Amino acid sequence: MVGGAGGQLRAAVVGTGLIGGAVLLRLRDAGLDVAGWDPDPATRRYAAEGGVAAPDTLEEAVAGRDIVFLCGPLPTLPATLTRVAGVTDDRCVLTDVGSIKSDVAIAATAQGIGHRFVPGHPMAGADRAGLAAASPYLLEGAAWVLCPAPTGMDAFRRLAALLIDVFRARVVPMSAPEHDTAAALASHVPHLLAGALAGAVQRAALRDAVLALAAGSFTDGTRVAGGPPERTANMLLGNRDRVLAELGAVRSFLDELCDALAAGDAGALTARLDEARAARAALGDRAYTTHQREFPAAAEHAGELVYLRELGAAGGHLTGCRVEAGAVTYTAGLPAGPTLG
Repeated sequence: MVGGAGGQLRAAVVGTGLIGGAVLLRLRDAGLDVAGWDPDPATRRYAAEGGVAAPDTLEEAVAGRDIVFLCGPLPTLPATLTRVAGVTDDRCVLTDVGSIKSDVAIAATAQGIGHRFVPGHPMAGADRAGLAAASPYLLEGAAWVLCPAPTGMDAFRRLAALLIDVFRARVVPMSAPEHDTAAALASHVPHLLAGALAGAVQRAALRDAVLALAAGSFTDGTRVAGGPPERTANMLLGNRDRVLAELGAVRSFLDELCDALAAGDAGALTARLDEARAARAALGDRAYTTHQREFPAAAEHAGELVYLRELGAAGGHLTGCRVEAGAVTYTAGLPAGPTLG
């Protein structure tokens, strides 16, 4: 792995909680020159005890780095982005791991750093928090959304190659608005549903009896309710309009289930449950076809950008990104059925 000047790539992670800590530990284990910074002194000490450089200041941590991962709380990202951009070289690639992409993408464009900022979101997590709960394996093989922009294709390619190489990530290229819409139903609404189910049990007259009987269906359905409430609230509020829209679709489907149940209509109830089962089955049994697509590395990037966004919107992902001999070659997996233009 090489950096911008031809030497070893130098990385930094700003915000070393669960996800930031997982990024930090994986980069360390991959042998990269990596530093971590967190506003909490105890967290910095913990990182240093684990053999990771953990300077006292953000500026020291990011100075001279080729890539910086911004992993702090969602509300802090725009200000942190401004701070990091001001003390890093123009060739330093900046990315984040937040669960909402549109706002931070707009902030980067407004600051004139859209050419080197690539919004990102690894689709993984846990019901714990903090560096002590982080694992270098947490993000291995994860679907990792990256949002390419017209002026930032070089940064996108560099970051995609790193994520595929180090994390074995399935890089999903999407526009920021499409990510936020898809994530609302894939991640954000499930947090609301888990909270609703767990909250109803907390208020139930037979709470302790319910918990004594709880098995896989309850445990799986409420796992994310165990996460930090502030983190979940920030995510939901940051994507409020899209979450509410998708929650409306969930309510509509739930109403159909309730109506069938109230009417004693076994056929309608079975049909709706079978429809739901089809989506669940597709989650773990998706067949992909592999293909390659090549574009001139230095030419106008409109066609490349269209291809990448269509790939992500179709449920596909990148498994390879190579730039050599004046061309960029993508290797990708595409679900059986969709075709790309």
